Amino acid sequence: MKAAVMEAVRQPLVVRDVAQPTVAPHGALIRVAANGVCRSDWHVWAGDWTWFGMRPPLPHVLGHELCGVIEEVGSEVKRIRRGERVIVPFSQGEGTCEWCRSGHPNICDTPLTPGFAYWGGFGRYVAVPYADVNLVTLPESIDFVDAASMGCRFMTSFHGVVDRAQVQAGEWVAVHGCGGVGLSAVQIATALGANVIAVDVGAEKLEFARRLGAVATIDARTEKPVKAIRELTKGGAHVSIDALGVAETCRNSVGCLRKRGRHLQVGMTSAAEKGEIALPIDLIVLKEISVLGTSGMQAPRFDAMLRMVQAGRLTPGKLVTRRIGLAEVSDVLTAMDQYGTIGVTVIDNYE
Repeated sequence: MKAAVMEAVRQPLVVRDVAQPTVAPHGALIRVAANGVCRSDWHVWAGDWTWFGMRPPLPHVLGHELCGVIEEVGSEVKRIRRGERVIVPFSQGEGTCEWCRSGHPNICDTPLTPGFAYWGGFGRYVAVPYADVNLVTLPESIDFVDAASMGCRFMTSFHGVVDRAQVQAGEWVAVHGCGGVGLSAVQIATALGANVIAVDVGAEKLEFARRLGAVATIDARTEKPVKAIRELTKGGAHVSIDALGVAETCRNSVGCLRKRGRHLQVGMTSAAEKGEIALPIDLIVLKEISVLGTSGMQAPRFDAMLRMVQAGRLTPGKLVTRRIGLAEVSDVLTAMDQYGTIGVTVIDNYE
């Protein structure tokens, strides 16, 4: 099969023929129709997450925002059938640990992220383990390119905004960082009836956020986000989301909240922070601020999100700004060094 292969850190991916993966008895083989290129791919390609042990053995095939058609199923698979259209959530589990049994496979003790734990969607075929636990049937009415935009960033935002922060209609929601996950949060919170303020340092990204429903935007290069948000909301946001994971956006997110506000941390840190960001603890205590983390989304929760997509309340396809072939993936990853991508880029040509 053809794949864009990572052979060294920060070196161009090489498109070449590699062996097609084999299917475990509990797994399924997917012929990939589309796969998003995510900043998490960049983190691994750049060697940016080695500080917590994310060092896939090289050569390696990245890609964790995939969807496609089931080509083969293992002998133990009961729920999934050959020929089905599926989305592959990136937050997978093996189905038997405490967290899987209690309905939270997204925080499984044995995380099985495609493109990280095993070869992913930068290749034509992907062998997904524990298929009955980890695959979501894709309705015929949803296009594969739209579906690829939901495999990580959109579904992570959905779980964070809906389940973790429990955003309500009429609330003020600040989104710090308008990459793919931040723009997804803008659209989802808007669909819930919230008033969204988007914060970024790029004019094009802020304009994109307005098109997705943001009622106000703040350019952090020319305005102080905390002060501006407090003034716009007359006291602070009810919910604030750090969709980037750098020290400045995280502290701004906490600082812009009103009393009893909820800070939602979606963005993972880079090598600059190594997972440690100083926060105003006394302010958090005195204002009774809640600090929430969110990681992916459980496969069973996809039904709620997909129903909103089918009803037209959510339109993840609007986030897709570029469709590419395997040979163009390296350029996209390189552009992420300077946050040079806008919206979601999707691979839909594997020839």
